[in-house]
Amino acid sequence: MAGGVNKVILVGNLGADPDMRFTPSGQGVCELRVATSESWNDKNGQRQERTEWHRIVVWGKRAEVCAKYLAKGRQVFVEGRIQTRSYDDKDGNKKYIVEIIAADVQFLGGGGRDGAPGGGGSVGSGPRAGGGAGGGGPERDSPPPSDGDFGGYGGGGGGGGGGGPDDDIPF
Repeated sequence: MAGGVNKVILVGNLGADPDMRFTPSGQGVCELRVATSESWNDKNGQRQERTEWHRIVVWGKRAEVCAKYLAKGRQVFVEGRIQTRSYDDKDGNKKYIVEIIAADVQFLGGGGRDGAPGGGGSVGSGPRAGGGAGGGGPERDSPPPSDGDFGGYGGGGGGGGGGGPDDDIPF
């Protein structure tokens, strides 16, 4: 194998409502804060738990759908890649942020908006996407936004997509 593999799969719960923004060129970008937890018994038999927080960045039409249908507490399946970016803080210190750039987001049960029961749904371009925003194919092949479009966010991810009568359906 000539290269490596950069693939992340997470199932977790949103710790906050999605944060939807738009780049200067109008590209949608949504940030999700997802918590995953693991538990185990330590050597004394005491139950221990550790929660990890993940910053998920979703681009394009799927970002808009995530912002519309997801809310704090909702369980999601995320598939994507890890990306590290850096910036200089106000004191000139270099800071690093590790993000997961989502290729696929599936809505799982529980914690829907307005107290609605969770169902399933999918937004993305992966093989499990079930026809989400963009229909599954062209969105992945779109070039990422240019560096000037990030508006404080790093990375790219698919472009917008789809069009057509089913654009407002999240799955």
